[in-house]
Amino acid sequence: MPTVLTGISSMATRALLVDLAAAYTAQTGVVLAIESVGGVDAAQRVAAGEAFDLVLLASDALDKLAAAGRVRPDRTDYVHSPVAVAVPAGAQLPDLSSEDTLKAAVLAASTIGYSTGPSGAHLQRLFARWGLTETLASRTVQARPGVPVGSQVASGEVALGFQQLSELQGMPGITVAGLLPADCAFITTFSASVATASSQADAAQAFLAFLNTPATTGIKLRHGMTPARA
Repeated sequence: MPTVLTGISSMATRALLVDLAAAYTAQTGVVLAIESVGGVDAAQRVAAGEAFDLVLLASDALDKLAAAGRVRPDRTDYVHSPVAVAVPAGAQLPDLSSEDTLKAAVLAASTIGYSTGPSGAHLQRLFARWGLTETLASRTVQARPGVPVGSQVASGEVALGFQQLSELQGMPGITVAGLLPADCAFITTFSASVATASSQADAAQAFLAFLNTPATTGIKLRHGMTPARA
């Protein structure tokens, strides 16, 4: 029987990890069974003691789980992921050339969608920085954990959606307008750690070493992310 490693990740890296896992299995025969859910839910499940071999989340979430003793402290950063903006297919593309034009696009949007993850938290900080939190409150729609913001854009529930590029690209019914402008860009570092509950720590650590090998670079780029290590 092949070695099977269990893991949990956020939705932002779901498609990426499917391809990385397939490449690793082809190379080693080790099978990866990684469940992808909303990042907040994933962190809560690990914090509550649910057992996995691997935990793959945003770096700050893993740091908190390490402090709580749920994962090993020596995390492996493996990709950087930018936040992008999407509109319904066929809609006019917003000007994303600067923070001021992004702010104007947000003010002009009838509805704005964002996630419960790092990209959503960043958007809320931007609204606060612009002094628009109360102004926009009635027009913002936070996707439920695990629900892609892109699906809300495609259905017409929101006119302007913000989420990790990896979660927006390739989704039918939407157009990715571009990344956040440089003066308010946000890059999430996604990392992986061996869970302290794992009974296969050596095998799990071997997968973490694979995550930053040259064989993974093309896969990461294809999914709209960049390697965390050169």
